[in-house]
Amino acid sequence: MSEENGRGLKKGLTSYGDAGFSLFLRKAFIKGMGYSDDALDRPIVGIVDTASGYNACHANVPDLIEAVKRGVMLAGALPVPFPTISIHESFSHPTSMYLRNLMAMDTEEMIRAQPMDAVVLIGGCDKTVPAQLMGAASAKVPAIQLVTGPMLTGSHRGEKVGACTDCRRFWARHRAGEVDAEEISDVNSQLVPGAGTCGVMGTASTMALVVEALGMMAPGGATPPAVSADRRRIAETTGALAVQMAASNLTPDKIMTTKAFENALTVLLATGGSTNGIVHLAAMAGRLGLTLDLDAFDRIGRKVPVLVDLKPSGQHYMQDLHAAGGLTTILRELKDLLHLDCLTVTGRTLGEEIDAAPAGWQQAIVAPVSAPLYPEGGMAVVRGNLAPGGAIVKQSAATPALMSHTGRAVVFSSIADMAERVDDPDLDVTAEDILVLQNAGPKGAPGMPEAGYMPIPRKLAAAGVKDMVRISDARMSGTASGTIVLHVTPESAEGGPLGLVRTGDRITLDVPNRAISLDVSEAELAERRKSFVAPVHTGSDRGYKRLFLETVTQADKGCDFDFLVPPASGSVPETRG
Repeated sequence: MSEENGRGLKKGLTSYGDAGFSLFLRKAFIKGMGYSDDALDRPIVGIVDTASGYNACHANVPDLIEAVKRGVMLAGALPVPFPTISIHESFSHPTSMYLRNLMAMDTEEMIRAQPMDAVVLIGGCDKTVPAQLMGAASAKVPAIQLVTGPMLTGSHRGEKVGACTDCRRFWARHRAGEVDAEEISDVNSQLVPGAGTCGVMGTASTMALVVEALGMMAPGGATPPAVSADRRRIAETTGALAVQMAASNLTPDKIMTTKAFENALTVLLATGGSTNGIVHLAAMAGRLGLTLDLDAFDRIGRKVPVLVDLKPSGQHYMQDLHAAGGLTTILRELKDLLHLDCLTVTGRTLGEEIDAAPAGWQQAIVAPVSAPLYPEGGMAVVRGNLAPGGAIVKQSAATPALMSHTGRAVVFSSIADMAERVDDPDLDVTAEDILVLQNAGPKGAPGMPEAGYMPIPRKLAAAGVKDMVRISDARMSGTASGTIVLHVTPESAEGGPLGLVRTGDRITLDVPNRAISLDVSEAELAERRKSFVAPVHTGSDRGYKRLFLETVTQADKGCDFDFLVPPASGSVPETRG
């Protein structure tokens, strides 16, 4: 048995030129932590530790590690936690997306470098879960995802509140003068009442649900609240499953297949999930040589209705979805739209897991397919001369009256420009105009921050305007809502048409017909293109920023680094009629 393919401590021996000495030295050092020979002779399950004082979403990770260790040991293996990068959306400059690929590289290399027969990936906040699965897919070691779980709700003056849809709602009211300084301070203390990820259908909750649908998580693992006993029991089950996966060599490529990704996309659409989900799934699929087809995604969305009544598309919270039966309740409704023969981390198929789950009960969170919340999927893909490579609209959280709209462009050339001018009382803007933000994409910002949720200009907000069409090459938090066109590809900084828009141009958004157009002639665009200058970022001549800017792909490819993606061997299309 080679040192690369050994089991337990014999796996991936350090290169000293003497395998026997390498193992001898390894055992000597780990025995210094008090392990017995019996413990060290067992299969090893690595446990990714992403706890951080900067990451409230991961505050329960130490408790989860103990529960995972219990499951691993009960199944007869040795659990070994190890740290990696931890990313929190609100504590990452310029944005957490800028660090996702770095975390994926860290995760992959730590899995490769250290001896483990399987790995438990503990993550939660937005970019951590896709980063971990991207890394695990490339590392090709049996892997299972455990999320930290959603936080519970708080209470503000008798109203249930939770991060982060309510964060945005109250801040918008504060900007409009409806909520004073005292109240905004009071609600600030209630929006995040404890550990866990955002309790609405934000990116963290979205990724938890789609990863369970993908088959990479223990059944029932997406929805238990972070502080619940259910969350700890799932962690113990996860540890035991990791041992089973190590024994059968159940690697990510055997689970994350084309059909499995279609299941994940179906759940993404049916839950009114975060628009970030499509970028992350594209990146995860890319690590397995699969290309996500946006047009096929849109065709699936024409058939898959929104069923889940959670904010921002609905009214409830993740704890309510958990009480309603979690993902299984959703999967039962979607059964005719799913590939039920897909393998999961249990070694059984998705269909077998649905059939084995406890019987459903009366609930009001997941609607039946026959009476959905929204007749089509939560997202739509629009194309046209403004977005040749496509753009995303979260139609389930948009204003119906604005889904077909023509307006005058009011252009901001950068995030800094927007921050400086959007609240200027002299800004020439009306509610019928279309706000356009340039240079906020992967290379333009850099990092494609969640700036797509552009604030309504203060003078319009004060006049009662709640929504207007906004277009950018940026992302938007999954907790946000509005008639917002995102991920415009190619981005402004790459010379895309979005960067050629000028204030006063006419733009038409036609979501029902999946179109977005700029009413400017090709001759005029060609003339404007002559004066195009790509943004130059301070510090881009060295280090990670240089690597990022030189190798990051566009949104439709998942914003991964091009050198981390293997050659495409297939796609994730719609395979059913």
